[in-house]
Amino acid sequence: MRKQYFFRRTPGGFSAWDVDRLVELTKYFPRRPVALADIRELAEPWFGPDESPTWQALVEHVRLMDAADVSFPIILAADGTVMDGMHRVAKALRAGQTEIEAVRFTVDPPPDYLNVQPADLPYGRPRQ
Repeated sequence: MRKQYFFRRTPGGFSAWDVDRLVELTKYFPRRPVALADIRELAEPWFGPDESPTWQALVEHVRLMDAADVSFPIILAADGTVMDGMHRVAKALRAGQTEIEAVRFTVDPPPDYLNVQPADLPYGRPRQ
């Protein structure tokens, strides 16, 4: 699996959380069903200002959805924001599901990086 980060915009750039750490922190959290209708990101634009909504980009995201393993729960921040799992959410929606399993922080952990740009982070080797 490719190295991933969850980003939240801040005045100085982005705060970033290493998804590997989020997975580790939540591995013993209780899994609960979440209605797809409650995942607000599904109604928000997903292409960023530096991304072009090309057919090639769309096909790449469809490939990521197809490869997504929905046996893993998505990870939600304390406010319900999806920190990890949007391709799994999209796959579940595409399959006609109405719910997906999730784990949720009650208090968000501190970010791994402050005031960074996504291109400045270490992406290293893909996860196994």
